[in-house]
Amino acid sequence: MIILTILLLASITFGTRYLFLEGRLPVRLGPNLRLLLSYSGPSVLAAILAPILLVRNDQLYLSITNPYLWGAAAAITAAYKTGNIYWTIGAGMLVFIASGQLV
Repeated sequence: MIILTILLLASITFGTRYLFLEGRLPVRLGPNLRLLLSYSGPSVLAAILAPILLVRNDQLYLSITNPYLWGAAAAITAAYKTGNIYWTIGAGMLVFIASGQLV
């Protein structure tokens, strides 16, 4: 059953991406749908990151000693200030590791 689910999800993902990425197919999105889809990346990223940053042991963890929050704050600040992905990743990881060592 698990293999069947994985294969079905893989085929659905491939099919939807192929329809929109293959230039020879006559499928085009309207401007409203393109605008709506532009929000999907940030929303999926937020749905993945929120539990990692804010939950520990099935409880909300908003402590000053949370290294995930410090790393995220550093990464957000670096992204805003520099706009460089390498500085963003480096600053986030460095602060995460440093704050994890302090706890």
